[in-house]
Amino acid sequence: MNDSIDQISFEPDLNSPKKKGVHKPIFASTFTRDSHKGEKPNKIYLLVNPYSGRKKGKKVAEKATQILEKAGISVEPIYSEFAGHLVEISSSLSINSDDSIAVVGGDGSLSEVITGRMRTNSEELPRFGVIPAGTGNAQGTGIGIKNTEDAVERIISGRTQSIDLAEVKLSSGTIKKPGESMIWYSHNLVTWGLGVDSTILAEKIRWAGPIRYDVGIVIMILFNRRRKATLTIDDNKIEDDFTLFLIQNTQTGGSGLQLGPGASVDDGLMDLGILKRMTRRSIFKAFSMLQKEARHVFHPSVKYHRFKTLKIETDEPTAINIDGELIGCTPLEMRVLPNSIKVFV
Repeated sequence: MNDSIDQISFEPDLNSPKKKGVHKPIFASTFTRDSHKGEKPNKIYLLVNPYSGRKKGKKVAEKATQILEKAGISVEPIYSEFAGHLVEISSSLSINSDDSIAVVGGDGSLSEVITGRMRTNSEELPRFGVIPAGTGNAQGTGIGIKNTEDAVERIISGRTQSIDLAEVKLSSGTIKKPGESMIWYSHNLVTWGLGVDSTILAEKIRWAGPIRYDVGIVIMILFNRRRKATLTIDDNKIEDDFTLFLIQNTQTGGSGLQLGPGASVDDGLMDLGILKRMTRRSIFKAFSMLQKEARHVFHPSVKYHRFKTLKIETDEPTAINIDGELIGCTPLEMRVLPNSIKVFV
């Protein structure tokens, strides 16, 4: 690793029991800034992914609508019909200054809605409500949402917090058929390498249920593929063989794993975890430590950094996961957009 690039050092929580030979790390605060008091919205555009969370999105949306209307807020539910539809829906809305958007779905649904609005008008954005209903709800978990009622009460309160986004420029399409360059916006995480490869494999064995993700990880660790890339962190270039990159705005991933314990959603930076290529045994140990309350940050082969800009370049296109969804492929360029949107808290 380039010595000129500052690394994040983690302090152990000495009050925690040792597991895998180490304490868990002390986690950063989710927010570094104060929240802002506001009025409840006049109208909510409720953008719903009915297929999220094993098709529970519709039921969650109906419950949220009842509570919002009881509080005197007008609600217009709009349901997506296919992957990427929420980008189109969000970008087409004509929204007044006292209206807001609430998203019923997982992290990928929220990412689609934000991307649609940012592409349309990044200067005049509405306040966003997060109503978790997906299999992965990292953003909702990160800001402490307990259930549907809790999510809706935050919207009614009108109190908001600004959070960062990452503007991601990458190739559309797939690794076998890459397309034109496009812009996407991430509120949660961007991953490259082993984690993405295992997700692709898991999607091919959906019949196995939730265990398919663990199976995918194990199989890809056993393959221990060579993944050569050029990584540029704020103009510092590293060329090497890597296992994976974990780029975090929130501390958790959609699986609930605490991937970035040093991340804060409003510090104007993204956290980057780097695992260089290592032996299968070492990867298994790092993954096992990750499952034990983020103890992987103390693995000698795991390095963390913070950045404002980042590039990933590869000889051949490689897949990228943004906020839990396979979105496109390399080459990739990212820049942090500090305090870009306001979410109800």
